[in-house]
Amino acid sequence: MAKDNSVAFKQSSLLPQIEIRVASDSNACYEAHSHDEFSFGIINSGKAFYTNRGSKHNIGVNDVVTINPADVHSCNPEQGNWSYSMLFVDSLWMGKVQQQILDSSSYDYFAFENDFEKRADLQKQFQALYQSLISGESVLEAEYQLFEFISKGFTFSNKPQESKVFTAPHLSRVKEKLIDNLNSNLSLTELSQEIGVSQYHLIRSFKQYYGLSPHAYLLDERIKRAKEMLKTGQTIVDTSNQLGFSDQAHFQRNFKKRTAVTPRLYQSFFS
Repeated sequence: MAKDNSVAFKQSSLLPQIEIRVASDSNACYEAHSHDEFSFGIINSGKAFYTNRGSKHNIGVNDVVTINPADVHSCNPEQGNWSYSMLFVDSLWMGKVQQQILDSSSYDYFAFENDFEKRADLQKQFQALYQSLISGESVLEAEYQLFEFISKGFTFSNKPQESKVFTAPHLSRVKEKLIDNLNSNLSLTELSQEIGVSQYHLIRSFKQYYGLSPHAYLLDERIKRAKEMLKTGQTIVDTSNQLGFSDQAHFQRNFKKRTAVTPRLYQSFFS
């Protein structure tokens, strides 16, 4: 199958905890979604409408986009096509790097403070990190550039995302129930009974806290799991069936809404 040259995925050969994504002259659009990983990157050409954590921004060339794990966000070209380079970094591994920089293990990880940055020093540092990963020449250089980016990109004054879990245990129970039952179509009744609230209260409080309705959150988690399954060679049919999608069309439609590519094209980059 011929690949779409406007978008490409690649696991770093030097630092396998990092997935590289690049879009060149692309019209890809992304509905509201989230990632388990940290994601950050730079706009190489064009302009885009960017929403993160409820705030709306206009971003353009050389802006560095910074997205924390679980941040609900969307980013779509303002007009015409756009190009960008993004890195997706395992959150726990990122936390360990931060702990080394801080010489402290008090927190699992720290979050980006801002949704994007216009700082020239961070732009330059991202490019250095990205080029070291693309070249695949030296793991030592890639690690150095990563530490430099993290040192510049985080203020370490904001508390980590995990602290939210402990402030709303009832919602956390609903979230865990969804994650534990990705292949099931749970009802609002079942979820609301889990924590003893009305269906309306569950929808309102869950969306206010996590940025997505329970249903949208379930779909988001299914797509995250689907990406991992496709990377390991699972067929599209088996992936769709095992994750509880009604049919392949339902799976492919929701996958493309959140990744801007079809499951088959996504899988082709890792085969």
